[in-house]
Amino acid sequence: MNEKSYKSTCCYCGVGCGIVIKEKSNGSIIVEGDKDHPVNRGMLCSKGMNLHYTVMDKSDRLLAPQMRLNRNMPLEQVSWDAALDRTAAIFKTFIAKYGPESVGFYISGQCLTEEYYLWNKLMKGFIGANNIDTNSRLCMSSAVVGYKLSLGEDAVPVCYDDIELSDVILVEGANPAWCHPIIWRRVEAHKAANPNVKIIVVDPRKTQTVASGDLHLDINPGTDVALNYAI
Repeated sequence: MNEKSYKSTCCYCGVGCGIVIKEKSNGSIIVEGDKDHPVNRGMLCSKGMNLHYTVMDKSDRLLAPQMRLNRNMPLEQVSWDAALDRTAAIFKTFIAKYGPESVGFYISGQCLTEEYYLWNKLMKGFIGANNIDTNSRLCMSSAVVGYKLSLGEDAVPVCYDDIELSDVILVEGANPAWCHPIIWRRVEAHKAANPNVKIIVVDPRKTQTVASGDLHLDINPGTDVALNYAI
């Protein structure tokens, strides 16, 4: 069977694993890890390996816009043009009556950089308000403050290649063995190849990550700030 291949990035978490999407001649697709990708080197976690089932599932996915003229009416399937025209009309009505500050966007943390730019340009450049937020800022707000205070930059100053160059790995308040298994597989492989590498895990819970560590600091909840100041 003839098949087409496309390279992309897994959309589930922030690790950024490379995937290869293969489209078969019958229209079905399969997903594999990209062996040439520097992040996952061909590996995928259970979520990434099942991406194609989400795309191919037609039973309970919303495949077209639905709209109702008021909340007492049933939803009806409409075209994208009809849905976008009504959305634009409602936004125009509110902006004309109450001003640009009366509307706002709360967008997805799964957007690509170009999509973030588009949404920001629409809100700030065209509508003329600053009412835009995203769950990626919400969930990373404390990390941003920490990075700026300690490092002077709102960015993590490391790359994945540093895993294989590390002598000590400190994991605090996270469970990457469960939440980011591809990265943790690299940590485990590095530890297996270099038994002298030490893994320290700070977490009140006994997690799967703790099981791979050399030292578990099971601090009381809320005392992590005191620990960091002490370090």
